[in-house]
Amino acid sequence: MDSDLEGIVERQSIEIVAGFGSSLIFIMSNLPMVAKAVRTRDLRSYSLSQILLANTGNLLYWLYVLGLPFGPIWLLHGFNTAVALLMLALYLLFETRHGTAVSQRLSRWQSGVHLPKLSFVLGLSKEN
Repeated sequence: MDSDLEGIVERQSIEIVAGFGSSLIFIMSNLPMVAKAVRTRDLRSYSLSQILLANTGNLLYWLYVLGLPFGPIWLLHGFNTAVALLMLALYLLFETRHGTAVSQRLSRWQSGVHLPKLSFVLGLSKEN
């Protein structure tokens, strides 16, 4: 009986270490992107549609994460949410300030005359 309990504890320990390790790797993989966006203030290569979808997905995923015990997933998802929100804020700040992307899209949407094509909304056209 003790060996079964030791096996369970050992497996859970490995899972927790793997969870924290993979979370740290995912976090580190995002740092260069964020640093470059902050340093250059050039987010023209980013898709507003992708950033909005990432934030929406993060919001919905929090409904799942909140039901889990505190662990690596909280760290990873908290960081992913923070990065997605930061990228959205940077995109809106820098791209709007430079008179590109967001302001152009909003004027088209508000006019109601020329509704954007699905490919434009999804960031698949050259206008994006």
